[in-house]
Amino acid sequence: MGASLSNLTEGANVSGIGPGLGDIPESCVACVFLYLTPPEICNLARLNRAFRGAASSDAVWDAKLPPNYQDLLDLMPPERYQNLSKKNIFALLSRPIPFDDGNKEVWVDRVTGRVCMSISAKAMAITGIEDRRYWNWIPTEESRFHEVAYLQQIWWFEVDGSVKFPLPADVYTLFFRLHLGKFSKRLGRRVCTFEHTHGWDIKPVRFELSTSDGQQASSECCLDETGQDEVNGNHKRGCWIEYKVGEFIVNHSEPATEVQFSMKQIDCTHSKGGLCVDSVYIIPSDLRDCRRRRVLK
Repeated sequence: MGASLSNLTEGANVSGIGPGLGDIPESCVACVFLYLTPPEICNLARLNRAFRGAASSDAVWDAKLPPNYQDLLDLMPPERYQNLSKKNIFALLSRPIPFDDGNKEVWVDRVTGRVCMSISAKAMAITGIEDRRYWNWIPTEESRFHEVAYLQQIWWFEVDGSVKFPLPADVYTLFFRLHLGKFSKRLGRRVCTFEHTHGWDIKPVRFELSTSDGQQASSECCLDETGQDEVNGNHKRGCWIEYKVGEFIVNHSEPATEVQFSMKQIDCTHSKGGLCVDSVYIIPSDLRDCRRRRVLK
């Protein structure tokens, strides 16, 4: 079995089995790689020398990079990417690139090469955030920004933000990442408390987005459940949930698209609290379905 695999990957042998994968010209392998995903290319690169050479070709990886990848590189010092091959540039861009004082990140999806973005709560305008009677910042490893905003209690709840970036042409979904309840670790175990969690089942929160070219979207959702399951309790509490705001279309990366977004519950007839605000994500819409996080549509 081992001899047969070797013959296939390295070429024909003296026993006359015939040509193998090792006999395929590197240029032909590179043409095939244009139709494969980056993980598939990296796996096949282990087969033989021709596959390894094709998997390092700039022509292959240039096709995997987004058309505006230079805009992402411009967020970093030139010495980080100068003299890198296109394969190494792809690997560099597939890791989060911080900008705007580290409160926003952009990266390339490792499978599709499409651009994704996240915006920290630190980059948003939050009503009453300076008053510790209402809000606190909680350090945590559960956020890619290592800190989330925790609301104890407030009457007027409003979070606004915006981002301007030359996103490549695509259809994008914007959503908020939120958590009901305050969480911590005790003796290595995750513990949630809900002493401040109230008011989110009375009226829905309104989510909105608008773009610089006139697109608008909105949605409404109650963040808390009025009824509880006897076995599972309240399934919206104690876990991170992504709340979809809406979709928008980018036709060209120039001029840069500006997106404004918000979430509000400004009915002052009741207070609300016990909510963690982590971030906003902007991701190509069909990629969102593949994510392993819990999503509410």
